[in-house]
Amino acid sequence: MSTIVNLKTEPLDLPLSEPFEISLGIQHAASNVLVTIETETGVKGYGEGSPLAPVTGETREAALATARAAAEVVEERSIGNYGQIVADLRDTFPGAASAMFAVETAILDAFCRERGIPLSELFGGPPSPVETDITIPIVDVDTAKERAGNAADRGYEHLKIKTGNNVDEDVERVVAVREAAPNAALKIDANQGWTPKETAWFADRVADHGIRLELIEQPVPASDLSGLADARHRVDVPVAADETVFTPQDAQRVVQENAGDIINVKLGKSGPLATADIVAIAEAANLDLMIGCMLESSIGIHTSAHVVAGSGAFSYVDLDGNRLLARDVVESGEGPIHEISGPGHGITPDR
Repeated sequence: MSTIVNLKTEPLDLPLSEPFEISLGIQHAASNVLVTIETETGVKGYGEGSPLAPVTGETREAALATARAAAEVVEERSIGNYGQIVADLRDTFPGAASAMFAVETAILDAFCRERGIPLSELFGGPPSPVETDITIPIVDVDTAKERAGNAADRGYEHLKIKTGNNVDEDVERVVAVREAAPNAALKIDANQGWTPKETAWFADRVADHGIRLELIEQPVPASDLSGLADARHRVDVPVAADETVFTPQDAQRVVQENAGDIINVKLGKSGPLATADIVAIAEAANLDLMIGCMLESSIGIHTSAHVVAGSGAFSYVDLDGNRLLARDVVESGEGPIHEISGPGHGITPDR
């Protein structure tokens, strides 16, 4: 295998088609990071990170600086030694989740492109179509109903509803979505916005309306593992740990504390290779797996979709980031199916 000769880092600005509000704040655009790795044979690999300070702890400026500094660890090393390179990066830049996702993805993409194989093969299998849900953000009832109806018309059979600000309004939003999309499977994501008591109250009120939920994602603050376990024991709906889990060690703690029924893995938190370790931990503990995303273009989304296709491990797929953009880095579809291909993750951004 050839040597990595250059790591290039640049900002990637992605306007959203509509404002995106969750309990942690509102976004009008994704201020992302694009990393390009080039080998001595001229092959290029691309990676993307989507820093969001309340989740990843990074600003875009910090992520860019970290990714640039990663060149000292990466350049002049054999692309075939990608596993050790990624381990060295993680040791050198602990906690830099978005920057490391971008750099790691670019390395793996370049490795696979040099070998002429799809990224999914690193995770166990060939590429295949991946179906995603789509997210209804925190909006008023009428807007939620309109967006849910439009999503159902476009073929989405799985909807994720953002909650976590006001429990009464959250219940009203869920009821409105159910009315507009009566056959859709519904997930709830509180983004750390509730207490265990509020989680139970919400679940009871939704059940009173005859609405069945697939899961409730991260109802309590990420650091409150005992609160997550408490919420889980108060409700009949499966509870997913999201922001609580960045590393395999975090996943082990969720298992040890019986704090979740599902682990939501995001490559934007953990990176592709550590995601495989988290999958193994969840499967050993008989926990279900969900894969999520940040507000990413097709670079990040297709990387995650390759992990889904290759591993065959995920019961729930929430890879709609590029479906929320006003403009993607390549031409991409609008429906629930991601058609993925290789080599690598298959996306060469139009810059």
